[in-house]
Amino acid sequence: MAKKTVADIDVQGKKVLIRCDFNVPLDDECNITNDARITKALPTIKHVLDNGASLILMSHLGRPKGKRNDKLSLAPVAKRLGELLDKTIVFPDDCIGADVVAKAAALQPGDVMLLENLRFHSDEVIKDKAAKEDAQLRAAKDAFAQQIADLADVYVCDAFGTAHRDNASMYTVPCLMEGKPKVSGFLIEKELIFLGETVENAEKPFIAILGGAKVSDKLAVIDNLMHKVDQILIGGAMAYTFAKAQGIKIGNSLCEDDFLENALKLLDEAKDIGCEIVLPVDTVIAQEFKANAENKIVEGDIDDNWEGLDIGPKTREIFSQKIASAKTIVWNGPMGVFELEPFDLGTKAIANAVADATTNGARSVIGGGDSAAAVIQMGLEPKVSHISTGGGASLEFLEGKKFKCLAILEEK
Repeated sequence: MAKKTVADIDVQGKKVLIRCDFNVPLDDECNITNDARITKALPTIKHVLDNGASLILMSHLGRPKGKRNDKLSLAPVAKRLGELLDKTIVFPDDCIGADVVAKAAALQPGDVMLLENLRFHSDEVIKDKAAKEDAQLRAAKDAFAQQIADLADVYVCDAFGTAHRDNASMYTVPCLMEGKPKVSGFLIEKELIFLGETVENAEKPFIAILGGAKVSDKLAVIDNLMHKVDQILIGGAMAYTFAKAQGIKIGNSLCEDDFLENALKLLDEAKDIGCEIVLPVDTVIAQEFKANAENKIVEGDIDDNWEGLDIGPKTREIFSQKIASAKTIVWNGPMGVFELEPFDLGTKAIANAVADATTNGARSVIGGGDSAAAVIQMGLEPKVSHISTGGGASLEFLEGKKFKCLAILEEK
């Protein structure tokens, strides 16, 4: 069932608590280097404000490990948000306590308050499993969450990047807001449409492109997707585990020896159910892991002291041709060492192929992380259907996992 959004409820005169994902990158002087996570939250924020509510926003930033760290304060976010909304943002020194309660009570329709970094408190990140096993931990987590839950009349989840985490702000807080509306924001709605409906109701041919370093990170994804897609194109370092499993020499290339048997099993299972797993036919290799290192292209075995760092030109062409014929495309993970030239060519070729296919009518979903970074850096974001705001969350979603924090939101 589709989840209710803020557009489905009356928020006039109410205090609305929104869990955002303002985990923005900061430089050494605590300046925001990319405000995309703030700007993407604006549609939900502006809708609530335009409909006569006051706003309480909350987020984490970085990993302060349960202690205050001024370098991870949300103060830069409050400043940038104020600029974007053209209004003063109320910014207390904490996310709980008497001062927060007083400031929340004083909010008038149209006012916005941003709570300080939730992860300055260890109770935010206590796992539900740990809390269930330890009554003291559970009580502390509930007490922390209750203070936040009491601030508002409505809960809105709009932080897909942390949807796979059972943090207090994502799950315990809304659970404690009994009898109060619990809905999604427009970012979550978009993620559920693209990651959910696209995968479950895909137009064929449906192709998945998977890259990155580890097969172990993608085992469950491959296992889930092979029952839905027509082809899985595999690049990145994870391809060398599949190569070695098939008896191909891989030199010094990255490999997970513990997963060789799993790799062969996946290939056999995919073949049995009619899903084609396409592996690289050539590789760009080098003896040094650095930009512009001396390199060459090989097919088949890789000599000792050489390692694979990108898919080769023949593979780029094969992958691109298959992508061109697709009607639905899901991509998660780079094809090579994207951060080093010239080993970024494979990822760039795939990004261009996905953009071209989308222009020609395909639906494309980019699953966050390095593949999303590649698309954005190349200026191709307007040419793909959707870039997920959650790397780890999108990966777990593609595995078919259910997120508790989304399950508790009201259905339409």
